Amino acid sequence: MRALTLVEHGGIDRLRVQEMPTPAVEQPDQVRLQIRSAALNRLDLFVLGGLPGITLGFPHVVGTDAAGVVDQVGTGVTGLTPGDRVVVNPGISCGTCPMCTSGQDPLCRTFGVLGEHRSGTVAEYLVVPARNVAKVGTHLSWAEAAALPLATLTAWRMLVTRAQVQAGETVLIWGIGGGVSLAALQIAKHLGARVVATSSSDEKLAGAKALGADVVLNHASQDVAREVRGLTRIGADVVVDSVGEKTWDKSLRALRPGGRLVTCGATTGPMVQIDIRKLFWFQWSILGSTMGTVSEFAAMMAVANSGKLTPKVDLVVPLEQGIEAYRRLESGSQLGKVVIEVSR
Repeated sequence: MRALTLVEHGGIDRLRVQEMPTPAVEQPDQVRLQIRSAALNRLDLFVLGGLPGITLGFPHVVGTDAAGVVDQVGTGVTGLTPGDRVVVNPGISCGTCPMCTSGQDPLCRTFGVLGEHRSGTVAEYLVVPARNVAKVGTHLSWAEAAALPLATLTAWRMLVTRAQVQAGETVLIWGIGGGVSLAALQIAKHLGARVVATSSSDEKLAGAKALGADVVLNHASQDVAREVRGLTRIGADVVVDSVGEKTWDKSLRALRPGGRLVTCGATTGPMVQIDIRKLFWFQWSILGSTMGTVSEFAAMMAVANSGKLTPKVDLVVPLEQGIEAYRRLESGSQLGKVVIEVSR
């Protein structure tokens, strides 16, 4: 099968399209998919240079998100048949440990992400556990379907499960333009919240406004914390921050007493400081969140299949031009997801 692979750690120039062995269904609970489209995430850029504690075998198939057609099913699989149109939840757990059986699979000690901890999705075929697959409606294109899983599931757990956003609350979302932030915007609006979105790009802010943001702020020229406090009198109920070091202090200054800050990433750096006196005096909740559970994936997909969550796609390129997709993502100029068309 053809696949986009990383031949050694380094930069984008270490990517190659090459022939790889076609994976086989080896366990009763597995399915094999013929991949139509695969979407990239910021994580895919981090994998190029190597991540602490993760050792890859080369060549390594890259990519975290995918949509395609069921090609084969294991003997123990029910509810899926060849020809079904599906998307993949890229978070793989063991399925049998206490964390998994209690419905907290992202806390499984063997939990890993396709493309990061194991072979990825930018390939003509992919084998995964059937529990990591969900049917998807034809109202979404292959590119939109591929763009859905990781970012939207991550945002779903952040807003629905961890921060428990309620109708009428104000949600501040930093760095609109990426997959998680745009998914958080749609989910927050689905929950009935008021959304304040930031970017340093006026073009991206206009796009966020078109997608339903109530207020947009250019964080390069505006004091976001002051503006949010002015809009709300007391601050945001929830701040969604996946930026890290660069925005952390501003996020806390924008947060109301008793508010919740939820984070899933640290794109500008992982080390932050906090005045513990402010933490307990204002009774803030600081919440970490990673990916989502099998049940959260099912809940998110039910909403997506009802037509209420549609990923924004920025660029689609064929497999042979996969390097260009990485370059677009690296530039940071995208509004929405960058997708690679693997097959038709």
